Amino acid sequence: MGRNISSGLGERDEEVGAGAGGNGRSRRTGHRRQDRRRYKTRHRPHMAVKRLAIIGAGSWGTALAIVLAPRFPALRLWVYEADLGSRMRETRENDIYLPGYPLPGHVEVSSELAVALDGAEVVLSVMPSHLVRAIYHQMLPFLHDSMVFVSATKGLENGSLLRTSEVIREVLQTRMTPRVAVISGPTFAREVAHFEPTALVVASPDAALTESVQAAFSGPTFRLYTSLDPIGVEIGGSIKNVVAIGAGVLHGMGLGYNASAALITRGLAEMTRLAVAMGGRAQTLAGLAGLGDLVLTCTGDLSRNRTVGVELAHGRKLDEIVSSMRMVAEGIKTTNAAVDLARRCSVEMPISEQMFQMLHFGVSPRLAIQRLMERSLKGE
Repeated sequence: MGRNISSGLGERDEEVGAGAGGNGRSRRTGHRRQDRRRYKTRHRPHMAVKRLAIIGAGSWGTALAIVLAPRFPALRLWVYEADLGSRMRETRENDIYLPGYPLPGHVEVSSELAVALDGAEVVLSVMPSHLVRAIYHQMLPFLHDSMVFVSATKGLENGSLLRTSEVIREVLQTRMTPRVAVISGPTFAREVAHFEPTALVVASPDAALTESVQAAFSGPTFRLYTSLDPIGVEIGGSIKNVVAIGAGVLHGMGLGYNASAALITRGLAEMTRLAVAMGGRAQTLAGLAGLGDLVLTCTGDLSRNRTVGVELAHGRKLDEIVSSMRMVAEGIKTTNAAVDLARRCSVEMPISEQMFQMLHFGVSPRLAIQRLMERSLKGE
């Protein structure tokens, strides 16, 4: 692939359709074949990339494999759990993280990084934020500088307080000068895998890179917008999870729409203040990766972070909640980093602070809300 990744993908959209077995006839996706055919005649892709490796097969990684399969003739999905990987190869379904959504027939499943990365031109990493550094170190022997790296992880690294793309760069720059982009936005994995219309953002300071990824990933139901502001995009995608825990608390306590609207709005203000203090752009937080993702995560029943808040409001202990969840609620760990970043940047983030107190110091949900409402009065 080299550094030039332009012109010509898409000729095999129908051949590698999204149904199990690759024939495009699955119950969930067959009715969209006509739409895809019309799409091909109107939108000619501009990226000659053929081989994609997706590293991480939780619900989001699996959904991305399903929705991106029509765009890549060769797609490999790395599964951490060897037993799950074995079942996925046999049944063509992720029975733990995304049951009921068949993998396209040409998606190869592997639990070996060397196999998953062999020949890949684009590496799309989809793992919990606290595992990014360790997994990229494991990947390092199988990577080369002609690859493009795209992160779909939403979170911050505790301790270093680095954004995910910064962690990736720090690991890779020991061997290469990596090209890294991030994707983020209002996305629930099940809806993406069901081929429901979804819009998100791809961000990097490298405009040519964002345009290439946009062209390679965008399809009939999966639309990417470009941004030159990875700081704003990643901060929005991280802090919204913290605010969503608060939204779940409000819902679990039976509070109404007034409280929810106030929390979302003031949460957006916190996200924006932090992003700007770190060098991001305020307008980014008004877009898909900021307000869009915040609204979805704070109001949707599929939100894991919102669910954590609901359960806390019902009196369950955090350890009990976490142990009962199969998937990671990023907001729990991100709360620590958010509070530390706020202090480092001298930014007021009262919602994040109270979520931190509630999660890690046992402050009751009712007291946390009371503290927010009794703060000193000020202008908006």
